Amino acid sequence: MNPFNLSLIKAPKASIAVLGGGSWATALVKIFTDSKTFVHWYMRNEQQAHLLKKTRKNPSYLSSVKFRPGRISVSTDINEVVTKCDWIVMAIPSAFLGSELKKIKVSLTNKVIVSGVKGILPESKLLIGDYLTQYFDLPREQFLVISGPSHAEEIALERLSYLTIACEKKENAACLKQMMQTSYLRVKLSADVIGIEYAATLKNIYAIASGIAHGLNYGDNFQSVLISNSVREMKHFIKKLSPQKRNIDESAYLGDLLVTAYSGFSRNRRFGNMIGKGYSIKSAQIEMNMIAEGYYATELIQGITISKQITTPIINAIFEILYLKKDPKRSFARLVNKLD
Repeated sequence: MNPFNLSLIKAPKASIAVLGGGSWATALVKIFTDSKTFVHWYMRNEQQAHLLKKTRKNPSYLSSVKFRPGRISVSTDINEVVTKCDWIVMAIPSAFLGSELKKIKVSLTNKVIVSGVKGILPESKLLIGDYLTQYFDLPREQFLVISGPSHAEEIALERLSYLTIACEKKENAACLKQMMQTSYLRVKLSADVIGIEYAATLKNIYAIASGIAHGLNYGDNFQSVLISNSVREMKHFIKKLSPQKRNIDESAYLGDLLVTAYSGFSRNRRFGNMIGKGYSIKSAQIEMNMIAEGYYATELIQGITISKQITTPIINAIFEILYLKKDPKRSFARLVNKLD
């Protein structure tokens, strides 16, 4: 093994690993380093890692962010990074996370794993937490989820943002919160790990729906109906799979859905907008050059709705557009009659 190790300085005592080289991984590294937490950063791409070492900027994502000297160490060896840290933050898109996890030969049993992933693993069709507990023997209390509502682009601009950390063990959530203390971030805690994982997955599908509606020239009046129905559909879906008490109006659920459905920064809304305007899926993906998590989530969530007999007309409509190649205009014409 010949790791491409780009250490900038010996790590201080407080350190954490971040896996991923995309915009959300970059935003999380900014948060941690601004909070004076040292980050061991895993990037798969050697050229990207080399340029980060040279310029202290991620050349591919949020390139305006310049990282402080002495607070990051970059490596393209995932096992080296995981070995060095007790806290591991996963920020790799769900479509690619499975293949990266297979590279890990280090035991995760004694690690605290944090998911910044907004989706389900395609190969196993499991939530990240379920996958880690089943295949890596990770205790449930050592798994945490970071949820929005926050866009990486606004973190980069240091605009006031809000996050929710979910964990069954409150002490672990509080510890992570301490490592994310910055002037532009407010963090709250939750115990609803499963509900927040599903909400983070579902909101991307509803954002695609919002984007398609915009691309089809539906106005704000329809958008308000679409999103209010999406909130109820989300609540119904999550309750079927995890019937514990929760307030769907809280920011981790409703807030994250709203910002993803309406914001110009939302890649899922942008992807949906292109589909509504007549782009093929492939052409939309190529032009965006970014991952729209909702595309992959739609097929997986549709499978769950069928197996669990959950009524989800909005998800059904998006599935038939993306995977059954139905005409968006006709699918939305049918969907309109199912909303109230």
